Amino acid sequence: MTHTLNPTADLATDIDDVARLLTPDGERVSDPDLERWVADVDSAALRSLYRDMVLVRRIDTEGVALQRQGQLGLWAPCQGQEATQVGTARAFRADDFVFPSYREIGVNHVRGAKPADFVIAWRGEEHSTYNPYDINTATPQIIIGAQALHAVGYAMGIKIDGTDQVAAAYFGDGASSQGDVNEALVFASSFRVPVVFVCTNNQWAISEPVAVQAKFPIAGRAPGFGIPSMRVDGNDVLACLAAMRWALDNARHGNGPAFIEAVTYRMGPHTTSDDPTRYRDKEEVERWRRRDPIARVEALLRAEGAFDDAFAAEVAADADRLGAEVRAATLGATSREPIGVLDHVYAEPHSGLDEERTWFASYLDGFASTELSTDAEPATSEGAAR
Repeated sequence: MTHTLNPTADLATDIDDVARLLTPDGERVSDPDLERWVADVDSAALRSLYRDMVLVRRIDTEGVALQRQGQLGLWAPCQGQEATQVGTARAFRADDFVFPSYREIGVNHVRGAKPADFVIAWRGEEHSTYNPYDINTATPQIIIGAQALHAVGYAMGIKIDGTDQVAAAYFGDGASSQGDVNEALVFASSFRVPVVFVCTNNQWAISEPVAVQAKFPIAGRAPGFGIPSMRVDGNDVLACLAAMRWALDNARHGNGPAFIEAVTYRMGPHTTSDDPTRYRDKEEVERWRRRDPIARVEALLRAEGAFDDAFAAEVAADADRLGAEVRAATLGATSREPIGVLDHVYAEPHSGLDEERTWFASYLDGFASTELSTDAEPATSEGAAR
């Protein structure tokens, strides 16, 4: 199933050439291709999706605040992209394997990441982050687009094993210009492997607008590789859930890869080291703020009589608890001794590693000596004379 694309769409301005089930005002609209994939989603399921998105936004808010306070080295915000992440991730089975970028906070949350898993990597502590096999999700990839190849390699193994697992790779619109992503599409198509590509088109690759990188919809590239694609409203959690269910079903039935372009917006900076006011205007940000993915689900739930003050208070309390846990995990993190960087480098000890340890220990002792001399009370002229 390929959503019909307008071949002359200008991605810088045309954000409505997408498949959707929920308008920015929270009204349900009909799309036969999507509706059948979410026919089971009732008010209770919608409330659950809403809760997850609120929790993800709270994790993100805490991450930004902790970095600003000097507790984290860096943070990659995901505000505005909660529907893309939560909607697609909720479609996975537990045994599917996901390869995220560094911004998929919502995907990792849905997959079962613990509070510490979101912050320890950005703090630079031991092991950096979670064990991938605990939640069947690879550690967040920093190299732009590399995870697409990793996902395809994993999917090739799935095909050899003959199971109906599926692998998935998440990357941004900027990464779609990388050779790694295009090579991954070639391999996935050639070997018809069970993998789903999710391109989160958040309009900006750091400071480069998507219209510079893609003159036509990014989802339109996939059919050129022989891969079916769909371009959906990335701020519509129902459309994102439906699109991923379609893509996973396609892969599980031996039909090979699928491609989803989720059109959304990065409300904050690329990372906390970035100043987005230098390359985009306030009017653009405000236009997208009115398309908020959480607000539109709340509007739908209120229209269905499934959102009241009690539910709002319950979700807010859950968010407060999770926020406190993320903060506690950060502030309670214990840094190991620097010499520990050489632990577990090799399975068996050897003389070369011993030499490295001896040299590094001496190097570290040099810093201790410097601190002692700096902290010592300076001698007076009288003392010097004596």
